[in-house]
Order: sequence, then C-alpha cells, then structure tokens
Amino acid sequence: MSYTGPDFEPPQPRRSPLRRPLTVAVAALVPGALLGWGVYAAVGGPDDGDGGGADRAGAVRTSAAPSASASATPGEADGKKPAGSSPAPTSGKPSASRPAAPGPLKGKVVVIDPGHNPANFRHASEINRKVNVGTHWKECDTTGTATNAGWPEAKFTLDVAHRLRDLLEKQGATVKLTQDGDRSYGPCVDERARIGNEAKADAAISIHADGSGAGNRGFHVIMPGPVHEGAADTRAIVAPSAELGKNVAGAFVRVTGSAPSNYLGDGTGLVTRTDLGGLNLSTVPKVFIECGNMRDGTDAALLTSGSWRQKAAQGISDGLTSFLSR
Repeated sequence: MSYTGPDFEPPQPRRSPLRRPLTVAVAALVPGALLGWGVYAAVGGPDDGDGGGADRAGAVRTSAAPSASASATPGEADGKKPAGSSPAPTSGKPSASRPAAPGPLKGKVVVIDPGHNPANFRHASEINRKVNVGTHWKECDTTGTATNAGWPEAKFTLDVAHRLRDLLEKQGATVKLTQDGDRSYGPCVDERARIGNEAKADAAISIHADGSGAGNRGFHVIMPGPVHEGAADTRAIVAPSAELGKNVAGAFVRVTGSAPSNYLGDGTGLVTRTDLGGLNLSTVPKVFIECGNMRDGTDAALLTSGSWRQKAAQGISDGLTSFLSR
C-alpha cells in the first residue's frame, strides 16, 4: 500500500506518510494455522509482503507464527463531523446491499473496503487534503502502489473485493463495499470507517497490497490497537478485531499457501497499529490485510494471477466465516 501511480499514467509519488508504524505484540494464531504453515514449509512452497509495510520498521512478533504464476491481468462519527472530515461523495455511494441468500451467514453484515480508488491519481489536491483520524490529521487517501509493470493496487483490491463479495453472499451475508470504482476519488479514510459503522457491520475488512522493497514478501494482517483520543475510541473493538485478524491470517495461509510477511510481524503475519484512520474511527470489528508485496517480482506474479486472487478471496472469506460463526 505504498503510493505509486496506476497503470502507465505519469509516475505517482512513492509511499506517503499515510502509514507509519506503531506495532505491538498480539496473541498467537490458531494451532491449525501453525500446523498448516509447517506442512507448507515442509513441502517446499515459495519462501514468501498498507496500511502496511515497506517502511514499517519495528514490527513486533506475536507469540506464534501462523500455520503455513499465472498470467497477469493488465490491465474513515457521532453525528458531528470534525473539521476536515470527509465531505459527501463527489460521485457514487457505498455499494448498496444486495438481497441475502439463505446460508450460514444469513443476518450477518460484512463491509468490504477495497483500498484506494483507481481514479485517485487524477485528484491529487482532493486526496491530499487532511482529515481528522482521532489521534491526528492525515491525508484523505492515496493512490496506492503498483507492480513494477504498472498494474495498480486499486485494481487488485477491487477485483479481490468483488470475488470476496460473491463468496460471502453465497453464504447468506449482506455485503457492502465502501466504493465500487463508481466515484471520482476516495472515499477518504474517515468515511471508509463511517460506512462500516453506519452499516452496523458484524465485521469489516480493508483489502490492500503492499509496496515494499524487492525481496520483502508475504502477507500481513493489521489490527487496531487501543486508542481513546478525540473522535477515536477503539477499546471495544480491539479484542474482537484481534480474533478476526487471527482467523483471517490462519485461513489465508491454508488456502493460498502464502507465507506470512518476512519483513513485518516477525513471521506471525499479525501487526497492530494505532495510526490508521480506517481502524481508529471504526466502531465495528475491523482489520486490514496486505495480501502481498507488489514490488517483489515473485509476489507480483501471484497478485496479478486471477486464479491466485480467487484463492486470496476464498482465504479471506473462510477467515470471516469462521469469525462470524463463533
């Protein structure tokens, strides 16, 4: 989730200050995930990286590590908005809920937040405007990163979001997206959180891919730390979000075979932060997932593979389902 331009448009700036680390240790992943990773390592899978990672120095290891290329596709509340909060969308709205089908997730509401917006790079002044994220002010949004060949994170996140929505809806969940490529830019990070809050989501997840250096590989899940300042109060969601994060990380390993990040979280795939508006302002259980590092050739080959993106969506879906079925 560093910030370079999509496709082959004029180069976008590398990672902005949107994500600076404030990581703390969290609980171990489920034993099943640990076993899965052990099997995966034993059979010699790729030694596989945002909210997340390229400049996330000081990530802290959790108490245990999680259980364990096809062709590219070229193509943040209480009724009073703080000064600088997001305006109404310039175009488009959060995606409407679609009728829920019968299934184990009937009655559950999930909000999927596809990181960034494919058109953000055309609206530099709007997305660089500062919004209040409770603890401080930061940019409304960023363009996201891209592969070295120019395929943008924003397209990756939207594709995985669509696949994930389909999987969850088939199980009866009501699903909303914070954006569906249907607005001129954004939404800003404060509005992204507000959408999940207003939907009274049982779970929310923000999908990303990182923009770290070559050789940095693997996924990581970012969970909210305790924050109680200004408009931010995460105290009620820290514990359920940690549970959500562990479920998602464990399932992601099992389904995709991807290893946890080798550059954040000390091999656990779990990171806690208190600087992200999308988490700070959330009142519902929420995590971010960095599915891999777009700037590493090996990870990029996975991220640009449609079949792998389907596995990524399935892994996230399985983690959400496990959490929502508890």
